[in-house]
Amino acid sequence: MSTGHSSAAADPARLPPAFEGYADEPLGQAPAGGPGKNGLLEATVARESDGPTRLIRDRVEVPYHLTGTLETDPAPGLTTLVAQEPTGGVAQGDRHRMTIDARAGARARVTTQSATKVHSMTKNYAHLDASIRAAAGSYLEYVPGPTIVNEHARCLQTVAVDLAPDSVVVVADVLVPDGLSDHKPFGFDHYHARVEAECDGRLVCADAVDLRPDERDPRGPASVGEYGVIGSLYVFAPDGDEETDSSSADLEVLIKSVRDRLGECDDVAVGVSTLPYDAGAIIRLLGHRQTDVTAALRDAWDETRRTTLGVGIPADRRY
Repeated sequence: MSTGHSSAAADPARLPPAFEGYADEPLGQAPAGGPGKNGLLEATVARESDGPTRLIRDRVEVPYHLTGTLETDPAPGLTTLVAQEPTGGVAQGDRHRMTIDARAGARARVTTQSATKVHSMTKNYAHLDASIRAAAGSYLEYVPGPTIVNEHARCLQTVAVDLAPDSVVVVADVLVPDGLSDHKPFGFDHYHARVEAECDGRLVCADAVDLRPDERDPRGPASVGEYGVIGSLYVFAPDGDEETDSSSADLEVLIKSVRDRLGECDDVAVGVSTLPYDAGAIIRLLGHRQTDVTAALRDAWDETRRTTLGVGIPADRRY
C-alpha cells in the first residue's frame, strides 16, 4: 500500500460504515478537517552507515508541533521525534494525519508528549491516522501515549504500515475508556482502531478493535470481559531471505521471551499471536488499570528491543 501523503487507512472510501454516517453531520462551526482541525506531521529520517539518524525533511501543520529530535536513546544511531499538540486534545471534526518515512538503515522512535485526550462530541467524529514506511534495514517505533476517550466521543484510529523485508516496525496502542470526567467506563459512542501492514505488497496484518457500547456491551465475554483497559503491541519483522528459517527462529525467541516476561504480570491478561508469513507478532493486553497495562506493554516493548536491537528501552518516560 502507498504510504506517502495519503494512505489506504485515510481514504474516505474505506471508512467504516458507521463513520460514513458521522461524517455527514455538520458541525455548525469550522468544517470538519478545516483550518486548525486538519493536523499534519510529515517526517523523513535517514542514516549513513553507522552514524546517527537525522531528520532530513519535516512538514507540520497546526495543531501538530515538532521541535527537532532527541538523541537520548540507548540504541546506537536511534533518534527520537516527539509529536506535540499544544491544543490540549482532540475535538469533533478533527482530522490528524502523520506520515513517517524511514530510509534504509535509519533508526527512529516516534512518540507523543503525553496521552491523547479525545473530548466529548455531539456531531461528526475525530480521525487519527498514521502512515509508516520502513525501507530495508530500518528500525522504526511508533509508540504514542495512551488514548483517553471521553463520554460520547467517536474516535477512529488508523495505522498503515508499508514494510520492506529486513525492516522492523513496532506499533503500540493503549485505550483508556473511562475518560477524564466522572462517568462510567465505556461511555463513548464509538471507538474503532485499525492496524494494517503490508510487506512487498503482501498483506501481513489486518487487525481491528471496534467498540460500540450502545450496540453491544464491551464487558461481554466475546470482547474485553471484566477488564477496562486495552493494550496492543505490534511487532513487524519480516525476513528478506525466504530460503532460510532464520526469521522463524528469531520470531520464536521473541515470542518466548515476551511470554516469559509477561507471565509474571498478575494483573494483566496476555495473548501473543504470530502474524502470517512469520512477519511478526501481536501482543494483546487487558487490565483493570492503565498503569498495569502500560507497565506490561513496556515490558513487552523492552523484550522486543533486546531481541531485535540488543538493548533495552529508553528511560526518558514511563511509556
